[in-house]
Amino acid sequence: MTLNQLSYFYQAATLQHFNQAAEKMNISEPSLSRSISALEDELGVTLFEKKGRNVILTKAGQIFLEHTEIILNDIQRAENKMKQIATDGGHIDIAYVSPLAKSYIPKTVRSFLAQDENKNVTFHFSQDITRHNIEGLKKGTYNVIFGSYSPDEPNIEFLPIILQEMVVILPTDHPLCASEAIEAGVFEQYPVLSYDHNSGLGKYTKNFFKEHGVAPNYICESPDENGIASLVAEGFGIALVADVDSIHRPDICIRPLIPSESFAHTVYMGYMQGKYQLPAVSRFIQFVKANRY
Repeated sequence: MTLNQLSYFYQAATLQHFNQAAEKMNISEPSLSRSISALEDELGVTLFEKKGRNVILTKAGQIFLEHTEIILNDIQRAENKMKQIATDGGHIDIAYVSPLAKSYIPKTVRSFLAQDENKNVTFHFSQDITRHNIEGLKKGTYNVIFGSYSPDEPNIEFLPIILQEMVVILPTDHPLCASEAIEAGVFEQYPVLSYDHNSGLGKYTKNFFKEHGVAPNYICESPDENGIASLVAEGFGIALVADVDSIHRPDICIRPLIPSESFAHTVYMGYMQGKYQLPAVSRFIQFVKANRY
């Protein structure tokens, strides 16, 4: 059974005339008749009966027509969906770390959708730590991820998109708020709140302290800056975090590290290398590339 046979059968059943169906399908009437005869042989039933110069469906033909209409409609919907995907439609699954949720991701996606060629693209958003997002990317759950760089993933293309300065945050009544800048060594003198040690920023800040011979007095881990800032505001300790929107609040004091100790965290966009990307995904990757930093 072929798609052509189903199309010939459908037109003949609709028009109740083999010759008219053949003209509509742009083939000869004998070719259409042979095709339908072969279909009947394959199915083991008679689909049409002659009625004068016309044809009418048998009971088996009526049942087969119901299924044929479903099949042809499904094929048409699939074709329309593929055309949409190839033009201004499509779907993109992205995952990102929580600091990007408040501003960067919403603004980037909105700007992308504002372009005519992307107006019908849909998105699914997921938020998690970089390690989990990488796992989802490799499994095909996500098309694009945003977070920290992982040197252990040679099959993922990591593109730097944002440079975030690292700063010290303290309660507003902390004595160090009187300082214009903070030395790394103070993290041995006060309770310290940190990122989850499995997160990209958790590993990044811990490596920083290790490289500078500092052994912080860690008392708590949190998955993101919002949680860390809330604990700092209540006086639980101090923290070294990325300078993101969620730490700019009236109950938090923000200070830079002294110039000789200053450093920044880079946020990356990641996607699989050498893997076919749907047109919408490719356009989104190129859009982010063109608008980074």
